[in-house]
Amino acid sequence: MTAGQERLSSVLGHLNPAMPSSGKSALLAKNPDDIVITFAARTPLTKAKKGGFKDTRADDLIIPLLRAVREKSKIDPNLVEDVCLGNVLAEGQGYVARASVLAAGFPITAAASVTNRFCSSGLLAVQNIANQIIAGSIDVGIAIGAESMSTCPDNGAPQLSTEITNHPISSQNLQSMGQTSENVAGQFSVTRQAMDAFAAKSFQKAEIAQKAGWFADEIIPITTQIKDPKTGEVKTVVVDRDDGIRYGTTAESLSKIRAAFPQWSPSATTGGNASQITDGAAAILLMKRSRALELGQPIVAKFCGATVAGLEPRIMGIGPTYAIPKILAKLGLDVADIDVFEINEAFASMGVYCVDKLALNPAKVNPRGGAIALGHPLGCTGARQVVTALSELRRQDARIAVTSMCVGTGMGMAGVFVSEH
Repeated sequence: MTAGQERLSSVLGHLNPAMPSSGKSALLAKNPDDIVITFAARTPLTKAKKGGFKDTRADDLIIPLLRAVREKSKIDPNLVEDVCLGNVLAEGQGYVARASVLAAGFPITAAASVTNRFCSSGLLAVQNIANQIIAGSIDVGIAIGAESMSTCPDNGAPQLSTEITNHPISSQNLQSMGQTSENVAGQFSVTRQAMDAFAAKSFQKAEIAQKAGWFADEIIPITTQIKDPKTGEVKTVVVDRDDGIRYGTTAESLSKIRAAFPQWSPSATTGGNASQITDGAAAILLMKRSRALELGQPIVAKFCGATVAGLEPRIMGIGPTYAIPKILAKLGLDVADIDVFEINEAFASMGVYCVDKLALNPAKVNPRGGAIALGHPLGCTGARQVVTALSELRRQDARIAVTSMCVGTGMGMAGVFVSEH
């Protein structure tokens, strides 16, 4: 189909309600106004306080990644109009975003913004850039998610108004994430055994993927500096692989780890079946299909849409069970239409519940492992999942992926992407 024919098909689709405007066939069709991804990559994910990025600030993750986007995509940097940074913890986020864009070699005409929806910040950055393109505000933009949990610790909720602390639902935001994991396990009868089995599978999938080299087309090696905690010696290193994957992990080995939150029943959450605290960044270049064709940019995938849903903060982990059906319904899709589900493994309790509740095929869920094995840099994960999902779709020669995550303040977010490998 030529560009002209695609445009005519699009116009006729708007004029003739009988023509399918949703469903799998509609998503697989190509339209000049589609929002497409022409480049997607991430840094390695490394253990906070211990791993390869333990001495690397958020801006020193963002700058080399943005530089790689500019150089490897071969996009004219003068065409990039906005960069949206998903970030949760960095101080002076607005300064970090704008200054990093300039330091990465983009011109003064490239703007920047910051978005924060906790664990879904990276996906929200993708949605924000896509929505700007749809609205005609910009033609080309970059979404990036980044977090340095080594240099910017998560101190939990700040002091809040008595209007909040005295409210039966709002006050749930004061509960720690560990407590919400126990709430899910207790309320929905998720056992420690099921959680350890889920977590072990995450590590095993990640081990297989890393040994097979599946992460190679996801990862941009980053040159940084690391300080020896004993000698104080600072040396330059190249970080080129995820370092949180624990080879040989089994459900039996995880069963020996003590409960992380014995103060809350059923005390099933441990350091082995919860997401790791991690450093990392991911970036996605977006524009309309017509613009990509005009520029000769390779089209990697199509962004089909994203949505958010709210729920009680005390059981925030089950957010994907609200957000995934919502986005599928909006796009006329069924669970069976989806080839890959990237669901953020904040805790195994929510992972087990979400897979069971949505009746998902476990083989389709986080085929390369999830946050339990890879880590969860808060602002990065929503973008990292997109990069991973697109790489996995290429490997499988498959087409449609859903990315989804829970949000600590009581939300779920989900997005749909179609690969064009």
